[in-house]
Amino acid sequence: MFVGTVVIDLYLPGITSLKEKRRRLKPLLSKLQSRFNISVAEVDYNDKLQMAQIGAAVVSNDKRFADQVIAKLVDAIRGEPEINLADYRVEIL
Repeated sequence: MFVGTVVIDLYLPGITSLKEKRRRLKPLLSKLQSRFNISVAEVDYNDKLQMAQIGAAVVSNDKRFADQVIAKLVDAIRGEPEINLADYRVEIL
């Protein structure tokens, strides 16, 4: 069994309130969860307006599959027009 994890730092330009931040992040997290069948959540920078850190995990019996899912997840976030991917860290256990 392999567990792939990724921690992603996001920059959210133009956010002026925590409510607006949540309004932008919640649909993204739901979309990623349903599209990639992963567990995903906001894990840090909860009180920073224009920053967010999300964590995602995938469980698989194939290391390559876990790596591919994470790569597609990162690409999907890069394609979001109102969200900038600042950094990410991948670990396959």
